Amino acid sequence: MIEDIKKDASARMDKSVVALRQEFTKIRTGRAHTSLLDHITVDYYGTATPLNQVANVNVEDSRTLTVSPWEKSLVQAIEKAIMTSDLGLNPATAGTIIRVPLPPLTEERRKDMIRLVRQEAEGGRIAIRNIRRDALSDIKDLLKEKMIGEDDERRAADEVQTITDKHIAEVDKTLAQKESDLMEI
Repeated sequence: MIEDIKKDASARMDKSVVALRQEFTKIRTGRAHTSLLDHITVDYYGTATPLNQVANVNVEDSRTLTVSPWEKSLVQAIEKAIMTSDLGLNPATAGTIIRVPLPPLTEERRKDMIRLVRQEAEGGRIAIRNIRRDALSDIKDLLKEKMIGEDDERRAADEVQTITDKHIAEVDKTLAQKESDLMEI
């Protein structure tokens, strides 16, 4: 019983950390990486389709991405989708290849990004604490139903707290890594 609760809490906390890392990949640092365009969708025959399903996205150099559509008719749609995204990028088309230069980040923009990253990290911590609260509630329910003793309840609560501390430390480590990436010039 208690083991199941701990395993479930740990698995859910792992998912929270993974989701946070996924959000961090969308936040642009100074370097080009293909996951930057992952959340962009293109109108493909009336259907919103992820960019990576209609084109190849590659890193040309540290500040430029190249997008090679699989169909020539998609060039305009992809260019428009990149321009209208919230990334502030201006693609340049050369035949069937779209080059997306990444402008250098200003100091003010870096600070805004760090503020945003910290908010995301705090959201991750809150999600982990909510999972801890649910697990402790489940353990208390077992105690009320006389399925476990008070010693077991206390020991399980300590173990859940240990799991929580480990995951929050992971969030903090991920946050520190992203902040250092953002401050790199």
